[in-house]
Amino acid sequence: MANLSVRKLDQRVYEKLRIRAAKHGVSMEEEARQIIAQVVTGSDRISTIFQKYFGSKNGINLDIPDQRKPHEPMDFNE
Repeated sequence: MANLSVRKLDQRVYEKLRIRAAKHGVSMEEEARQIIAQVVTGSDRISTIFQKYFGSKNGINLDIPDQRKPHEPMDFNE
């Protein structure tokens, strides 16, 4: 395993990381590892991310019409 040392971290960022780690019940080091891993290996499609945070499991249900009618093409020659 590789090691990484982060210096000159803004105090506000440090505090937010500390609070976030506490909410997740892990150490700050583990929280930072999880954040870094998620960001650099994240291959989630935007639709997957939206479903995770805004899907029906979170009480949001969007009604999408079954059929959509195409609009007329725009005429830029006028």
